[in-house]
Amino acid sequence: MNDQQTHMNDARPETSRDEPLLPSTTGISASGVSGRIIHGVIELGGPRPTDVDIVLPVCNEERTLEDSVHALLAYLDGARIDDAQDTAAPFTWNVVIADNASTDATWAIARSLHERRPLQVRALHIDRKGRGFALKTSWLSSRARVVAYMDVDLSTDIRHTGQLVLPLLRGEADLSCGCRLDPHASVTRSWTREMISRTYNRMLRTYLGARFRDAQCGFKAMTRATADVLLPQVRDDEWFFDTELLMRAQRMGMRLVEVPVHWVEDPGTTVNTSPTPSPRISGECAA
Repeated sequence: MNDQQTHMNDARPETSRDEPLLPSTTGISASGVSGRIIHGVIELGGPRPTDVDIVLPVCNEERTLEDSVHALLAYLDGARIDDAQDTAAPFTWNVVIADNASTDATWAIARSLHERRPLQVRALHIDRKGRGFALKTSWLSSRARVVAYMDVDLSTDIRHTGQLVLPLLRGEADLSCGCRLDPHASVTRSWTREMISRTYNRMLRTYLGARFRDAQCGFKAMTRATADVLLPQVRDDEWFFDTELLMRAQRMGMRLVEVPVHWVEDPGTTVNTSPTPSPRISGECAA
């Protein structure tokens, strides 16, 4: 088995706009960094029509950011990106660095990367923590046909990028996500993280009726039309964002493709095992 597609029903969102969501002005932040300011968000490089925007949400990632962006750009610069059937299917793309309230050199690195590749790299500085908020801010200002994100440590093999976005570009699905719990996935991580992941996803299936298998893999994409409909309804802006996103998509009958991935744990990351407050979605989003 390669990709697994879950048909939740025939409901499909329609594109509601063709222009960026937020108006913009030009200015300088309190820290002296110049750029377009969009409701308090500093933006270097405006959104432009393209096939895919790939967002890297970052907070205090000065150690990882530059090498990861160079690796991703080198891959995307390749002549072809193949899907599971090894069929050449190039697409146009932007890489978007979404810095949410970093206090180290992350923003300076993001700005340098944009200056070196201004047509391929956008950078946003958001004075608010929360990966979910950074993704909503980036995705809702996008003009790409598909919006995606991956963790900046590139734990998920970037060679799966075509499998993630091509079904969406072809109109075969509304959302896609990496799946580490598929039998065809290849995962290298600690026993503790493996048990936490399996237990959490089992709870989602048991208590919320989830029909997807891996809520928290940092490798997801959706059409912009889906983003326009779905994102304004997602309340959580932090750790629970991915789960709420998928549960609401399931409730709305959106079509999901799960992609078995090769995934390797970054030993520099940590897992917070404390209780996670969740928004009130059990009644609204349970199937």
